[in-house]
Amino acid sequence: MSEHLGVYSDWIEHASAPAARAASLPASDQVRDVVRRMVSTAGAADGPSDVEVERRWTAGGLIGEELSYSVGFGPRTHAYVLKPADATGPLPGVLALHGHDGFKYYGKEKIADTDQPPSAAVRALRDGLYEGRAFANDLAAQGYVVLVPDVLAWGSRRFPLEDMPPQITSGVDLEVPEDGDDLRATAAYNTAAGHHEHLVEKYCTLLGTTFAAVVTREDRIALAYLRGRDDTTDRTASIGLSGGGCRSALLRATSSELTAAVVAGMMGTYNSLLDRNVVSHTWMLMPRMLPAEVDWPDVAACQAPASLLVQYNRQDELFPLDGATAAHDRIAAHYEAAGSVASYTGQFFEGPHKFDLAMQDAAFSWLREAL
Repeated sequence: MSEHLGVYSDWIEHASAPAARAASLPASDQVRDVVRRMVSTAGAADGPSDVEVERRWTAGGLIGEELSYSVGFGPRTHAYVLKPADATGPLPGVLALHGHDGFKYYGKEKIADTDQPPSAAVRALRDGLYEGRAFANDLAAQGYVVLVPDVLAWGSRRFPLEDMPPQITSGVDLEVPEDGDDLRATAAYNTAAGHHEHLVEKYCTLLGTTFAAVVTREDRIALAYLRGRDDTTDRTASIGLSGGGCRSALLRATSSELTAAVVAGMMGTYNSLLDRNVVSHTWMLMPRMLPAEVDWPDVAACQAPASLLVQYNRQDELFPLDGATAAHDRIAAHYEAAGSVASYTGQFFEGPHKFDLAMQDAAFSWLREAL
């Protein structure tokens, strides 16, 4: 009996996709074709337009910039660039991708600091997921140019509450001012935004695309900008936790220009989610076109032998251990088929859904070797 399907639990055995996903290992070129067809529905991703530097600062041994640029529609994207203050030449670039977290009021601020202190809501989130660290800053300090962009529906790209229909905002205290330092305001927005994501996916369907495709297009635009900077080399990587790991995996699958990718706290098989975990996940994880033909470990591994690190949490409430283990084995099989077992690293950690200091330090060490 499936916990959330209940009397419809036999639907799983009746459906064709679960058995098809478990039956065989698809060829990598087949997986790449499926993913690229899905992502292409969002349009071309040649790079940002009208890039402006909004401000600069120096803090904590880093030089920082806040950029804004257009991805073609909607509010301008804001992004942080962080690099060592004593850098004297081009450095490898890293695209640090914020997670979903059920927290859309902020995006880049969740993983990166400026010269201003983070809000109380951001501090609380970091304490729970990152052991208090703004990991993008610590990563930049190790000798990288780190780009941290917002993406559709988060931070500078979020949908204003007043633009959401009353069916979604009813029950949300609209009288609370949108103040990022106000825990109540942030929580109220995040509650509404959680329901609003379903509407965003419906609009994506009507517009011929998917939420995952639009998000990935914006990440590819950010990658093009990072690679085009004068202070970066041609060695680039992506890194993210949870929804950020989903973004990192999709970027890995769709970009041959990415040198390495880190996927933290986000990997399992679709079949392992069917019991009760579907309700917990974003539409980014379940874009149409993917589940009927390929599984997530296939997506993550489809650029083998390109360098890939996936970090798993043994007690992850969002990705059950049996699915994580099956995903690890499936990714390893892809890399074995590509003749490059050593290019994939799977690391298992004790604990719940997180990207804590031990995981971050292990990822940073792996990146030093990869870049």
